[in-house]
Amino acid sequence: MVDAAIGTETDGSITCPAAMNGIVGIKPTVGLVSRTHVVPISHSQDTAGPMTRDVRTAARLLTAMAGSDPADPATKEADARKTDYTAALKPDALKGARIGVLRWATGWHAGVDARFEAALAVLKAQGATLVDITTGPNRREIGPNEFQVLLTELKADLAAYLASTPATVKTRTLADVIVFNKANAGTEMGLFGQDTFEKAEATKGLTDPAYLKARETSLKFAGKEGIDKMLAEAKVEVLVAPTAAPAWFIDPVNADQAPGGGAGGLAAVAGYPHLTVPMGGVRGLPVGLSFIGPAWSEARLLAMGYAFEQAAPTMKLIPAMVQTVEESAEVQALFAPAKR
Repeated sequence: MVDAAIGTETDGSITCPAAMNGIVGIKPTVGLVSRTHVVPISHSQDTAGPMTRDVRTAARLLTAMAGSDPADPATKEADARKTDYTAALKPDALKGARIGVLRWATGWHAGVDARFEAALAVLKAQGATLVDITTGPNRREIGPNEFQVLLTELKADLAAYLASTPATVKTRTLADVIVFNKANAGTEMGLFGQDTFEKAEATKGLTDPAYLKARETSLKFAGKEGIDKMLAEAKVEVLVAPTAAPAWFIDPVNADQAPGGGAGGLAAVAGYPHLTVPMGGVRGLPVGLSFIGPAWSEARLLAMGYAFEQAAPTMKLIPAMVQTVEESAEVQALFAPAKR
């Protein structure tokens, strides 16, 4: 419906839906784009970022969005780090590139693996050197610790956000939100509860030693012992992996039945950039290819993503899908009364 939109991500909320809808999404380095007025979950991981039809549009939008904001201390380096992200978009940007292939982040969906192999063939044909990486970081140290960080920061950050709203907003804390939900359970919690909110409310604040240790641990294994280590040991500048599975069913009884995912969670926890571009479909459902790099490497990720996109135009499903919808008899019949 549009060429570009802005998403917000804490861990996957730009890149996963982008991949599942056959579009481009980039989660920037945390601190490149202001979060002012964005409803928060975690100041350690929250960021806004582009969701677009193609890589060039993503680069244009990020160029406009990036920059320091006095109201968001995390962006203090942004003015010094930002650039014109369209400047490096060249079809030959993959030539001579060394790319780490995260083999450990595959094997959870045969159809996605097949599309990933096809994408790797494109990267290689465009002159990239591919280096297999078979061992990943200790994700058992990341997940539980990340969750503790998100719970603690949600309570603190939501209160700070609500304090900035007009006086007419009477809900000022997470505790107030919980009370409101209980009072309006029929409409607010018809399909789910608020156990996560209640766990967050029970946390002890940003000075709690348990929270500080959790943040230190999750950041270490996602960043220094994760992405940074893989880049250094493989002597590569970027990592690639499948972004997510094709869209799956979620319902009130069986809940979220995701079959697996790539390595985007590492970039989210570390605060590093993560670009996803379409790499075709599995039985008509889009899937994405992830490019992950160190902090402030957006320009290089976008350049590689652009070169891949230009070399593999048939992997973009949107034009065909749009044409199919426009030409379908069902859609024509649906709009026929309006035409009369």
